[in-house]
Amino acid sequence: MRRRRPPCRWAALLGAALAVALASAGAGAGAGAGAGGASATRAVADLAHGEQVYLRCQACHALAYDRVGPRHCGLFGRRAGSVPGFAYSAAMKKSGLTWDEKTLDLFLRKPLALVPGTAMTYDGVPDARDRGDLIAYLRQAGSSPECRP
Repeated sequence: MRRRRPPCRWAALLGAALAVALASAGAGAGAGAGAGGASATRAVADLAHGEQVYLRCQACHALAYDRVGPRHCGLFGRRAGSVPGFAYSAAMKKSGLTWDEKTLDLFLRKPLALVPGTAMTYDGVPDARDRGDLIAYLRQAGSSPECRP
């Protein structure tokens, strides 16, 4: 049986993920392995799996626009509670978090434990592989055409 080729956007995303994974592997095998960071413990994140996990998030979020939850374009490096015009909880505004792989992993594991009082009532993503692939997908999606101004 012949395998179908991924659409062009997937080829670009997969290539970028491989480059990130190879760069991370060169930085040292133990880098980022603390705090349950699944993305650092596996050689290559599965972006297709991460996109499937993101389907759960789409009940409230979208990449390029706000819904019940804020947009995810521009997520990495952004301070929590800072999307202009979005009505965040006081807890999220005061959290002091800046979104990166580590803070996302901690938040996605147990949102209410990391930010008590957050309006995000989702129970979290308990599986480390799911979180790691989701975080890798969000990073790559952030540079997708959908997220470019």
